[in-house]
Amino acid sequence: MSKIIHNPVDNTTMRLIKSEDLNHHGTLFAGRTAEWFIESGFIAATALLDPKNVVCLKVHGMYFTSPAKPGEVLKFESKIVYTGRSSLVAHIRVCKSNCTKTLVEGFVTFIHVDEETRPLPHNIVTEPVTETDRQLYAQAEGLKKV
Repeated sequence: MSKIIHNPVDNTTMRLIKSEDLNHHGTLFAGRTAEWFIESGFIAATALLDPKNVVCLKVHGMYFTSPAKPGEVLKFESKIVYTGRSSLVAHIRVCKSNCTKTLVEGFVTFIHVDEETRPLPHNIVTEPVTETDRQLYAQAEGLKKV
């Protein structure tokens, strides 16, 4: 099978914060954020691969810089920034709809698997284009060592 060259492309999802998404402080619950965060990365991965063959391996970090409140709309920007033999690493950035400040940022690794959930090569090679993409590629590559 020939290699497929992939240049990182942004995928965007939006979420409205509702009362059922809140914690005991009245701000967005970290667990709900984690759900949406992983889902956003999964959407980026499945833009390249069949969803039935993609599983989440690891959340490398979700660094929160400020809270989000009910009624606010969050924008989840995700893109695959690194690929290994069977892995894909998504970078996810979360901001309010106007995107003046990042609220949450981090990486999630997904694995391409067969029907028995064994790792399966995907033959995708990531080639960063922008300086930002090159920096994210280097960061994601370094996650393998952690």
